[in-house]
Parts: sequence; C-alpha cells; structure tokens
Amino acid sequence: MMHIQVVLFDGFDLLDAIAPYEVFTAAAMYTNQELTVELVTAEGKRMVKSGINDLMIPASGKLDVTRGGIILVPGASGSVNGGGPDSVPTKLKRAMETELSNMLKNALDNSDTLVSTVCGGSLILAMEGLLVGRHAVTHHMGMELLAATDAIPINARIVDDGNLVTGGGVTSGIDVALYLIDRELGPRIAHAVEQLFEYERRGTVWRAVGNAPKEEKEIEVTTASPPLPSMKGGLDNTFVGEWDTTLSTPIGKLTVLLNLFFEDGRFYGTAKQGDDVATLENLIIEGDRLKWSMLSTKPMRLNLRFSVSVNGDSMSGEAKAGMLPSSKLVGHRVL
Repeated sequence: MMHIQVVLFDGFDLLDAIAPYEVFTAAAMYTNQELTVELVTAEGKRMVKSGINDLMIPASGKLDVTRGGIILVPGASGSVNGGGPDSVPTKLKRAMETELSNMLKNALDNSDTLVSTVCGGSLILAMEGLLVGRHAVTHHMGMELLAATDAIPINARIVDDGNLVTGGGVTSGIDVALYLIDRELGPRIAHAVEQLFEYERRGTVWRAVGNAPKEEKEIEVTTASPPLPSMKGGLDNTFVGEWDTTLSTPIGKLTVLLNLFFEDGRFYGTAKQGDDVATLENLIIEGDRLKWSMLSTKPMRLNLRFSVSVNGDSMSGEAKAGMLPSSKLVGHRVL
C-alpha cells in the first residue's frame, strides 16, 4: 500500500495541488486501492485558504512524515512583483514559519519517503537550506532564486534527484504525478491514467545518470573572492568602518552590522546578524559603489548580491536574490 500526502498551506496554488491529487486518485482506481491519497497540513485537519480568490479547501489530517510513501508540496499563488502580503515570496515565507519546514527536513531524512514539489514548492525547501547541492527545478521565474539558495537548478520539466522529484511551472503537476506513478507503480498504470485524462506527458525527465553532454553547464554560485587592485582616489577610506545597517526585505526588516576594512590592496568584510557572522565575498568597486555577495541563513538561506554607496557617514544601497524584489539597505557609520 502506497500513501500519498499532498500538503496544503495558506496561499497555496490550486492547480499545483489539485491536479496531482486528481491524477493520484485516478491511479488508485487502477490499482485496486493499493494507493491512497489525502490532503494534509502541518497543523492538522482544517479549512485551508488557497491563493486563488481565497477559495477554501478542506484538509483531512496532519502531515505524517513517519508514514513513508510520497509527500507532495505545491507552490504559492499571488503577485510576483513587490513584497506585499499577497506576494508569492511572502506566502512561501509564512509557510516556512510553520512546523512544515521541520517536517519536510525530517521527510527528506526518511529513506522510506519520497518528497516531490510542483512549481514554487521547491523554493519552500530551498529557502530552508534543504536543497543545498541537490538538483531541482521550479517555475522559470524562480530559477535564479533557486540558484541563490545553493541548489543546482536544472532547466527541465521534471528533475529526479533520488528521493526528491521536482516539477517546473504550474501545469507540470500533472506530469510530476504521472511520472511518480510510472516510477513507483509502473508504466501500465501511468498509461491508463493518461488515457483516462486524454493527456500525454510533456518534457524529458532529467536524472543525473548517463553521459553528460559537452555543452551542459550547471548554474554555479561563485564563492571565491578575487584579489582587488589598489583603490585610487581614496574610495577605500570611504567605505572602511563599522556600519549599523537595516535591510528592508519583502518578509521584514533585518538589522545587520557590517565591518569593512582595506588591507594590502584588498577589501575585506563581515556581516553580523544576531550571533551569526558571514564573510563578504567578491568585494569590488564599480564607479562610486561597493559591491559584494554574501550567504545569508536568516530568515532563509540565500546568496545575496549587495550594491552600496556612501555619503559621509551614511550608507544606502540594495540587496538582490533571484526573483525576490530588491531589498533596500540604509545605515550609518558607528566606528
């Protein structure tokens, strides 16, 4: 008996969840009910507000990561621009603030469980640092953000990375579910469901097997910090110092203490957030701006790209990660 749990959270995308649910339910008809499927949440049985016109969908129980089988996580539906309460990043962040993030971590650690995602569902895992070094796909607008979490983005309809199977855009949920049926129950059951739905699966399933084509290049996040030439015109002294800054992100404000110093013709720096200290990488001067990249783990795992300018003892600039709106940075020199 195989059990499939489709996870719902407030703001989830209807098609991401309901399309696979219907495919799995149809498959159960062809397996003499050797397959069961239910809608669940991290909190338990409740009505869940979707991201499409606030349509309410009932979840029948609580996600059980010890049960094995398949856990499928949809993405969110909402605005992709800006950082308001109706934006996709905000809805994904709210989902991560529940017990769901710990549940999914435990699910990936369970050898009897296969975790699957549709569209932005992979970003929920990625922004919790659960996809570091793993091959995955998401909606095309989120691929850069996926890379910023140190996952390995693959431009494919479906990516099979062992106990992790991810799908691309919204309609890929049908293809993901059919592929999982094929993988776990065999092609004859999958074919029967395809005939029932009058639908043929789209795209090639990518797996890390076989010969790699010569032209294949995976998206990599550079972490090496190249040496900088000596600064001219005193710009090095302009940025040097300790800076108390505030970063206004789409999911709230963060206080970050920056330490920038210049030695032996190179810039160095650190960023302190609470008890966490991160090293600034790839520092470089372009015009009157200082740019660098930095791995942030709070409130989510992201490689951020910063660009700042200084006027006296005041600093201003922005940070960017993938599809997320730019976050405004302001601060002042304290040392």
